[in-house]
This record gives sequence, C-alpha cells and structure tokens, in this order.
Amino acid sequence: MTPEELAAREAAELDARLVESGAPDEERVVEAALRPRRLDEFVGQERVREQVSLVLESARRRGRPPDHVLLSGAPGLGKTSLAMIIAAELGAGIRITSGPALERAGDLAALVSSLTAGEVLFIDEIHRISRPAEELLYVAMEDFRVDVIVGKGPGSTAIPLEVEPFTLVGATTRSGLLTGPLRDRFGFTAHMEPYTPAELERVLARSAGLLGVDLRPDGGHEIAGRSRGTPRIANRLLRRVRDYAEVRADGVVDRATARRALEVYDVDELGLDRLDREVLSALVRRFGGGPVGLSTLAVAVSEEPETVEEVAEPFLVRSGLIVRTPRGRMATPAAWRHLGLTPPGPVDVLPLDLGDAG
Repeated sequence: MTPEELAAREAAELDARLVESGAPDEERVVEAALRPRRLDEFVGQERVREQVSLVLESARRRGRPPDHVLLSGAPGLGKTSLAMIIAAELGAGIRITSGPALERAGDLAALVSSLTAGEVLFIDEIHRISRPAEELLYVAMEDFRVDVIVGKGPGSTAIPLEVEPFTLVGATTRSGLLTGPLRDRFGFTAHMEPYTPAELERVLARSAGLLGVDLRPDGGHEIAGRSRGTPRIANRLLRRVRDYAEVRADGVVDRATARRALEVYDVDELGLDRLDREVLSALVRRFGGGPVGLSTLAVAVSEEPETVEEVAEPFLVRSGLIVRTPRGRMATPAAWRHLGLTPPGPVDVLPLDLGDAG
C-alpha cells in the first residue's frame, strides 16, 4: 500500500469514527470547532495538564521530540484533543489513525516511514492494534526503525528501514487490554478522570461563547449536572438545549429552559438516558434487583450484551446504581430510589467488581 493510499484510508477511518454517532456533517464541524487548540485553553485535568506541560517544555529545551505518550480514560474526556494540542505546542504536524485500521504490519510500516522529523502520530484505540503491527511498532518506538520483510518462508529477508524521530500518542479506553511490552515503551502515561460539575460549567461557558449561545450560570449548572462528567456529552447537550431555546423559548438558556429541554431529550437529573433507565428498570422491576447475568439483562432490553456492558453499564456502576458481582448484576438501594421505588430491604451486594457472571 502506497503512502497516498494509506492516507486515504486513514481519512476514511477518521471520518467513520466521527460519524459513528450518526450526527450530520454540520454537527461534526461544530464539535471540531469546540476543541481547545492550546494547553492553556484545555479545561480540567489539572494534573495531566501539568505533567504534559513539563514533558513538552523539557523536550523543547533539549531540542528533541518528547517521549511517547499514552492517554487512557473513558470516551469523551479529551484524549484526541490533548493529542492535537501536543502537536500544536510542539509546532509539529499530526497523523491520525486508529488501532483497528492497522490490520497488517505493512500498514504501520508505510505510515511510520512517511513521517517527517518531529511529527506526532496519534493512534486512537491503540489496544485494538493487530499483533503483527504491534510487534513492528516496538522497534519503531525504541529505535526509530522498521524491519520490512521481503519474501516468504526460509528465504525471506528483513530489510531495516530508518524512520525519522517521531512522537507516538496512543489513546485507549481500556488500558487493561494493552500488552505489557507495548505499555512499557511509553515514556509518559496519563489517566484522565471524569470531570467535576464545576469543571464542566467552565467547559460549557467556553463552548457557549464559541457558539453564540446566551447561557446563564444556572443553565450551565443544570446542564453540567446531567453531563455524566464528560465534556463531549456536555457540549452535545448544550447544542440540543440551544435548539430548544431558539424554537420554544426566547433563546436564553437558563435553568428552567435547560430542564424542559432535557426532559424532551430523555435526559434525567442524573444524566441517565433512555437505555440507562431501561437497563435499570429491567434489573429492578423484572428481576427484583438481581443478581442477573449480562446476557439475560441484554435480552430484557432488546440490546446486544456488548452495548449494555460498554455503553450503559460503566456510568451506572460509577454512579452507584448497580454493582457487578460473581453472581451477576445487582441494583443498589439508590437505583430503587431513583426509580421512585422502595428498596425491599438490606440488599446483599458486593461493593467491588469481582467478575462477570455472563
């Protein structure tokens, strides 16, 4: 595959990731416009920002590319934005691809060999990279070299190909799936935590200014409290509340307007959406609070087990509404109260995730 073909493939892969939510082109353009461009514009993640700033400043003073960076955390916390900021702060270009797009070692070899000196390579969902590509990445990260295999069988020959020094920024939502050898080759790792409501209010205030939305402090407080600690969700809810305010109100986003708008879009006071409430309701009303296996729970809400486990469950667990036990998923007393029901009595649950009952 030529570099031109690989670039076209990367562009298609990036576009596929951008449209996975089904949002129209205009929405994707708006979302991109809301991304911070510099480190001092990045709201929240104070510890990570300080650490990244030190890494970048040290690299600038030494006149060398910084160490490879690994960013982990839930979707929507700003890993892609931070990778772009790293490139901008270094004054370098950035190539963007994803782990699933690197199916063969040749894909990665063509990409890495086309990098210019000091360029940033961003690999999203790096834990999903194929094993042959991962093994080639080891040498590229450590020695800035790739070994191209020519021929097959006993007569094959490895031809070393030097590559320009670059900085790899890897992002993952499931750091536990990274292999040890790959994780150890990153010079700096950072874990991004969910945002506090106060931090999300700052994110919303900045986004409202860019979008021209008349957002009042109480309106920002209301939206932030329902954004699940995630800037991406906060910005999405802001755009939907803006739509409601423009069509059914006077265009001003205050607390009352935000509440009415979010009721229309099925987002409750904790930030639970339709799927979250269906999972919670099925667990409580159909199965008496559990325990119930993942597959059974998924059938009850007419969803795939992977959707329940990866989309709905993380926030429900983090919110203390359900727990995962060796016997299955169980609802906590808080889940019963959130649905307006009275808990049946002391609920026998384990507070830690001790496994999946299937």
